[in-house]
Amino acid sequence: GQLLDKIITAMTYKREDVYIANIVKCRPPDNRVPEPDEAETCVPFLIRQIELIKPKVLVLLGATPAKFLLKAKTINEIRGKWQKFMNINTMPTYHPAFLLRNPSAKKIVWEDLKLVMKELGRELPK
Repeated sequence: GQLLDKIITAMTYKREDVYIANIVKCRPPDNRVPEPDEAETCVPFLIRQIELIKPKVLVLLGATPAKFLLKAKTINEIRGKWQKFMNINTMPTYHPAFLLRNPSAKKIVWEDLKLVMKELGRELPK
């Protein structure tokens, strides 16, 4: 969570300016990736949240939302490329946990997030 907070701040937002949601509404045992049936059960709740919030942009963090929302086989095939989900511009990128294990990927994620900022009309930090 701390790295995500830093990312949000670097984008010139505050945590309360963004809405964070997960594919599943409860943590799977040992924080494992959700099983397909778990995701299928919970995704309708996520879709309803998106309908209510009406975000301008979605940022998908990691392979799990890429798989269950965009039907991607891997995050690598769509990372950094605009997608549409529910007719909303959607940017898939790596999850902060991945960045903790692979710090060199931070630069790649920052490039993805600069695209998000541009889409939102947010001034890019120097």
